[in-house]
Amino acid sequence: MIRTGSLFSQILSLFHRLDFARPVADLKAQRHSRGFSCWSQFVAMLFCQLAPARSLREISDGLKSCEGKLKHLGLEAEPKRSTLSYANAHRPWQLFERLFYDLLAQCQAISPQKKFRFKNKLLSLDSTTVELCASLFDWAHWRQTKGAIKLHLLLDHDG
Repeated sequence: MIRTGSLFSQILSLFHRLDFARPVADLKAQRHSRGFSCWSQFVAMLFCQLAPARSLREISDGLKSCEGKLKHLGLEAEPKRSTLSYANAHRPWQLFERLFYDLLAQCQAISPQKKFRFKNKLLSLDSTTVELCASLFDWAHWRQTKGAIKLHLLLDHDG
């Protein structure tokens, strides 16, 4: 029997659930979690990288459009934006770093004769909201509500 799957599920199959559970337990990444597992967060973040989604809304809506296939990815339902935002803010980033280095070791073991290098630059995107105090700006005296700036930062891993 020939078994095929989406590119997303093929990439996800590189991460075995037992191997994934080991760093989760070591880092205690799932403590204080209520129904949203680290695996669900990982699937959402991997989808974000492959889609490429630029917001939590795009991640949530993109996974929602795959509703029939979510069970095969290990998800009960698509993650809500607030749940994903809370998980990204409160779970240790070291989990994803360890997963990256584990996958890198797997790739190097497959092709030991060649040095493994990324073809393109490795970049990370970070996003945060900076709240503004409107009373400090004389040009904003007419505003009745708070103001904020959405800051997107692209990090280059070359140093």
